[in-house]
Amino acid sequence: MNLSQTLARLLAQLEPAVLVEITLAEGSTPREAGARMLVSAGQSFGTIGGGQLEFHAIDVAREMIAGDELQREITLHLGPHLGQCCGGRVKLALTRAGAADVQSLTVLEQAQAQRRPRIAIFGAGHTGLALCRQLALLPFHVHLIDDRPDVFGTVPGGIETLQLDHPVQWVARAPARQAYIILTHSHALDYALAEAALKKGDAAYVGMIGSATKRARFASWFLASGGTEAQLSRLTCPIGGKIADKRPEIIAALTIAEVIGVFAG
Repeated sequence: MNLSQTLARLLAQLEPAVLVEITLAEGSTPREAGARMLVSAGQSFGTIGGGQLEFHAIDVAREMIAGDELQREITLHLGPHLGQCCGGRVKLALTRAGAADVQSLTVLEQAQAQRRPRIAIFGAGHTGLALCRQLALLPFHVHLIDDRPDVFGTVPGGIETLQLDHPVQWVARAPARQAYIILTHSHALDYALAEAALKKGDAAYVGMIGSATKRARFASWFLASGGTEAQLSRLTCPIGGKIADKRPEIIAALTIAEVIGVFAG
């Protein structure tokens, strides 16, 4: 549940809440400006970085609730006196939250959702589903695509599923800066998807499950079909690095780390 929905629920229950926002972050800080959390008399939702910074903000917010205070600003230096060693400085705005904040948070969260990095997973096998289970917890817009109609039964919420007879056609209309993770039931389909993504030329990441041998065979086939060395250099294969552990959950975790690194960089 996001902060707008949480606040709407609290207000419906006539439970007061304070919205805490980092409005300035200088130096080394645990979260960036714009990070928010909600505090009620008995619970907190979201995070501004944890630790003593967050504990102090929660205490101040509950003082405001008890005293019916509407607004306060505080500046905190993250040094030994606060029990933190970051060394930076943050300014917090604490506001008694109301119905208008539900609307502003909703607009903000919708805008953030539109800016989420996009990941397309081709193949709903063991590793594809392991990717979905982990990515469902992270701020990405994820499509799971397969040409089989009966493979989406255990996909977690928040993942968009598409059954397509010709998945390669989806690549042509995908937006730029898309990440493609390719691990279908067919080597031929893997090759076709990787070729389409590499030749399209605007992907953030193109990863294909496999081995060094599979990469070598794909490279030979790709270059023979008109691909270039420059395009081929953008392929990650094997995905998840060169490790001996081939359990789907491990491959998924390492692949997600690769993708996060690309988007963060």
